[in-house]
Amino acid sequence: MTLSKNVMKVQPSATLATSAKTKEMIANGIDVINLAIGEPDFVTPDYIQTAAIEAIRSGKTSFYTPAGGLPELKTAIGQRIAVETGVHYDNKQIIATTGAKFALYLIFEVILNPGDEVLLPAPFWVSYAEQVNLTGGTPISVATTGAGHKVTVADLEKARSAKTQALVLNSPQNPSGLIYTAAELTAIGNWAVAHDILLISDEIYSNLVYNGNQFTSMVGLSEAICKNTLLVTGVSKTYAMTGWRMGYVLGDPAIIKAMTTVASHATGNPTTVSQYATIAALTGDQQDTEDMRQAFEQRLNLLFPKIQSLPGFELTEKPQGAFYLFPNVKRAVALCGYATTEAFVDGLLEEAHVAVVPGRAFGQPDHIRISYANDQASLLAAYQRLADFIQTKSNQ
Repeated sequence: MTLSKNVMKVQPSATLATSAKTKEMIANGIDVINLAIGEPDFVTPDYIQTAAIEAIRSGKTSFYTPAGGLPELKTAIGQRIAVETGVHYDNKQIIATTGAKFALYLIFEVILNPGDEVLLPAPFWVSYAEQVNLTGGTPISVATTGAGHKVTVADLEKARSAKTQALVLNSPQNPSGLIYTAAELTAIGNWAVAHDILLISDEIYSNLVYNGNQFTSMVGLSEAICKNTLLVTGVSKTYAMTGWRMGYVLGDPAIIKAMTTVASHATGNPTTVSQYATIAALTGDQQDTEDMRQAFEQRLNLLFPKIQSLPGFELTEKPQGAFYLFPNVKRAVALCGYATTEAFVDGLLEEAHVAVVPGRAFGQPDHIRISYANDQASLLAAYQRLADFIQTKSNQ
């Protein structure tokens, strides 16, 4: 049996692989602190759970819905996005999908032909490149020269070719936590419009912004940029609903229609009960989301200076959003006697029982990603294990 060429190019998700190994160790009785997975440690708010239970009891969740989502769900999505960005979308410009990850996959499926290139400013989320590979396109890692890990127009122009079809921009960014300013986004947006390059704006962390920093949505910058942008987001991070698998895309109705057609053959409709839960999430009182945001902010402020202080760790830019730290650990790797970041990460897991993700999966192999979506006691314990591990290894 021969596997497809596209599948043979794809690597397993590094974050999910690390998390799976971590959970296996925990199941075997090992006290592992998991800082690898990008998942809130909070339970989905009660009002969302209650709405889901009521929808089940009413019998509404027993049946198929339209492939692109319930009309009332699309309306709720449009209303929430209008509140957050000032941009109004009608239902034919919206698709609800089985998670924002599948939303991204659908976009690449409908816009790419073999050999089409997609620009991915590094560092980038692990699944972007693999999804592009799966759909026959070519992912192009773009080296970033802007402040922190931000891409500039000059960086993009250097990477652009006649085959460039799209640019994926993620703000706040996984894994660095950076946020692009309105001026930076406008420059990039105008560049993309001028070169007829589709903008895919992944804004899944848009409501997780800290310490007085401001988030700007790509779609709110100008009419021309908005028309050239697909906005991708969902409820997993903001509402602690990772397990509900609900994402959505807003943008050009022709692309949305094509995505809906593909989804009708790939998954059918998103899970019906999750759609009703999402309606409740988007239309209900948002205080729970603010409480979670404040908790993440406190964790960032607690952990950031401690990670900065670790020998061989370089972390100059304080994250502004999401819930990750992305330090350069090249010197720490050498200090501890390892040849690669991957070996350092494996040693940290096996000996110190702290799980993090190596940066190669994000396009920057000298870094590691640390999630602070965990309680403060666990974060402090993980820091101490890191510090002890480095001290022990460096003295051997």
